[in-house]
Amino acid sequence: MTTNKTHKNVPDFRLSPTVDKVGVEERVARFQTRSIKNEAKMQGLKMVLNMIDLTTLEGKDTPGKVRQLCYKGQHLHDLHPGLPTVAAICVYPSMVAEAKKAVGDSGVKIASVSTAFPSGQAPMSIKITDTLYAVEHGADEIDMVISRGKFLAGDYNFVFDEIAAIKEACGKARLKVILETGELASLDQVRRASDIAMYAGADFIKTSTGKIQPAATMQVTYTMLCAIKDFYRTTGVKVGMKPAGGISNSKLALHNLVMVKETLGNDWLNNNWFRFGASSLANDVLMQIMKQETGHYQSADYFSID
Repeated sequence: MTTNKTHKNVPDFRLSPTVDKVGVEERVARFQTRSIKNEAKMQGLKMVLNMIDLTTLEGKDTPGKVRQLCYKGQHLHDLHPGLPTVAAICVYPSMVAEAKKAVGDSGVKIASVSTAFPSGQAPMSIKITDTLYAVEHGADEIDMVISRGKFLAGDYNFVFDEIAAIKEACGKARLKVILETGELASLDQVRRASDIAMYAGADFIKTSTGKIQPAATMQVTYTMLCAIKDFYRTTGVKVGMKPAGGISNSKLALHNLVMVKETLGNDWLNNNWFRFGASSLANDVLMQIMKQETGHYQSADYFSID
C-alpha cells in the first residue's frame, strides 16, 4: 500500500495485529496489584506532576483563566519546595499567544489542540489553517484529532495522509495524534489507529479528547503502549504516549507509570515520551504529596480550581 512518498515500507493497515482482549485485561489487572513503597511513591508522584499537560479546553476560557493556569503550572514549588513544573499547558489556538507569554522561559511547553477539535469534522484546508495558526503564535506541540468517521469507514489512506499533512504543517512543533478511542469500539481498532498514526509521523499517540467516554482506560493505554513497542522494534523510532481523559487520581496515574515501565522501560519514564492529559489530576497529586510529607490531607480548597 502506498500512501505517502515520505514514508517508506508502510504496512497494509488492514492486516494490523489483532488484540487478545482477555490477555490485555489480565495483564492490566496485574499492573494494578503492584505495591509501591513510600519513597518510590513520592518519586512517582513528582514524576506524574512533571508529566501533566495542564489543560483548559472550554468555550468559556478567558485570557485570565489561561494566565492563572500557566502560573500554577510553573509555580508548584510555591505549594511545596522541590516540586517540578508541569510538562505543558494545553489550550485552544486562540489562547496560544497568551499562554506562551505567560510561561516565558520557564521551560513549560505550550500545546494547542487543532484540526477542528474535538470532532475533527472540518475540511482539510481548515485543519491546516488551524494548525498553522497555533504554530505561528508559539505552540511547541500540536494535539490533533483523527477523522474517526473516515477511519471507521475503512478509509485508512485518508487518515494516514491527513496525519502526514498536519505533521508537515507542524514544522518543528511535536505532533500528538488523538485517536478518540471511546469511538473506536474495539482494541483491534485502537491498535490499527495507533499503527496508522505512528507510520504517518506522530511524535505521540494520545487516547482521547476528554469529551467522549470511555476515555483513557488502562486496557486502551496498554494496547497503545504495545503498539509503540512493536513500532520501535520494527523502525527504531521512539514514539510517545499520552493517556487523556478520566485519569483524575494519583493511584491510577501511578498504575499507569508501572505499566509504562514494565512495557516500554525506563527510557519512556519522562515527559519527553509520556504525558498525562488532565485538569484535575494535579490537585490530587498535590494532596497525596502533602499526605506523604505531613501525614495529613490538605483541604481540597487549598489548591486552585482549574
